[in-house]
Amino acid sequence: MRDHAADARVFKAFCDENRLQILEMLRGGEKCACVLLENLQISQSTLSHHMKILCDSGIVESRKEGKWTHYSISEAGSRKAAELLGVLTASGYSTGSVSCSCSDNRQQMMGDSLC
Repeated sequence: MRDHAADARVFKAFCDENRLQILEMLRGGEKCACVLLENLQISQSTLSHHMKILCDSGIVESRKEGKWTHYSISEAGSRKAAELLGVLTASGYSTGSVSCSCSDNRQQMMGDSLC
């Protein structure tokens, strides 16, 4: 059984314009929070909120240096996010045999109404 809460944390990371901008900046390598703040039109507390979501998703990792935090894209987290998208969107993926009886019920109803 999939951990849908963990999966949702990964996709939540991609659901905000600021977080997408942060990820784009981090593609160039590790950045200090002060550098991210200089390039975004957001407050420090808003940046902290976005970075928590990105780190909780596993896509971004952080390290403290003095009073500043430095962020970078996690190769493992990025790979996991790409694999997750592939798993969830792959045709033929099944969580078990769940059959739908809608067609049978519809045929029955149509057959009954035609008699």
